[in-house]
Amino acid sequence: MDRSCTRFCSQTSAQNYWEWRNKMSRLSQFYTVEVGDTKFTILKRYQNLKPIGSGAQGIVCAAIDTVTQQNVAIKKLSRPFQNVTHAKRAYREFKLMKLVDHKNIIGLLNAFTPQRSLEEFQDVYLVMELMDANLCQVIQMDLDHERMSYLLYQMLCGIKHLHSAGIIHRDLKPSNIVVKSDCTLKILDFGLARTAGTTFMMTPYVVTRYYRAPEVILGMGYTENVDIWSVGCIMGEMIRGGVLFPGTDHIDQWNKIIEQLGTPSQQFMVRLQLTVRNYVENRPRYPGFTFEKLFPDVLFPSDSSEHNRLKATQARDLLSKMLVIDPQSRISVDEALLHPYINVWYDEQEVNAPAPGPYDHSVDEREHTVEQWKELIYQEVMEYESSHGRAQSSGSQQPSPAAPNNVEPNGY
Repeated sequence: MDRSCTRFCSQTSAQNYWEWRNKMSRLSQFYTVEVGDTKFTILKRYQNLKPIGSGAQGIVCAAIDTVTQQNVAIKKLSRPFQNVTHAKRAYREFKLMKLVDHKNIIGLLNAFTPQRSLEEFQDVYLVMELMDANLCQVIQMDLDHERMSYLLYQMLCGIKHLHSAGIIHRDLKPSNIVVKSDCTLKILDFGLARTAGTTFMMTPYVVTRYYRAPEVILGMGYTENVDIWSVGCIMGEMIRGGVLFPGTDHIDQWNKIIEQLGTPSQQFMVRLQLTVRNYVENRPRYPGFTFEKLFPDVLFPSDSSEHNRLKATQARDLLSKMLVIDPQSRISVDEALLHPYINVWYDEQEVNAPAPGPYDHSVDEREHTVEQWKELIYQEVMEYESSHGRAQSSGSQQPSPAAPNNVEPNGY
């Protein structure tokens, strides 16, 4: 064996050794723990994992970050590459969480994978702020006007922030909105968020059925105020204590809406596709009920005696402007933030916070295979890890000084 060959073999051996050593060093930062039926392989800084929720996209655990001494939520995206739909949703959620930065939108504290190569890559972990409860639990409580108004204000601030970057959430529902005991609120789960102005037409099952806007049910396309309909459904649920339009399928969903709100005008009908229009026009015509009948005073808390003087009449007026079948006549986010029931909390820095960075929706528009989506997500995770050599600790945002306190929810 000549000297050059010996030198080459020696260099190759050394390179393999250092690659092996780096991999071992990397793996030493992780440990594996079983949470229910799921294995979490996570950084050792996160301890005391406890399951707090699960869904189609993943399992969420509460944990303690021993570096920052902060309680956090860790979401393991479950099998994000099992098909194109899951992979695209995982990519979109992670990408948008990296972009947005607003006190009413859940913050990304860290993101990582225990795997060190694209070939091995299969798990994504997102570390977020830990909240006390989701809105499903809060809806069951007796909320006074101050708390209900303040929760709605925060929802609208978060939505406006998303819309300022042309991002439509599309899946707002009580389980995707989380709160703390001091009444601070954050929106989460961007897996279905979509940038405005694309040619995408929503499928009937894209958003949770009960909170789905009429224009989505009828395949009309949508604009930003599709999210306002969802906020109206959530507000109505807060007042009634139950789902407003509990449809069993998208046809029944439409029927539940028109039975309560009435058959829409002819100006609305002419904008429908012909086959949809024929169906809608052949349904029995419903006059609908007034909002005084749908939401009588007895369902509301007592009028506020505090300086805000919030009243049931104001809440009902806002609701009547959100739950409008024709999106062209529905109130906008900006108008809702100026409504008397909401603007008592108005803070310019919260309402008009700097817009998120630009989101390249052209990636969403292109067709990708599962393997291509996997590579895109892996690149995003590697980019995040390289730019956050150490996970940045982020103190939780403080509520406005005048915010009402003590929602006292029961945890997830």
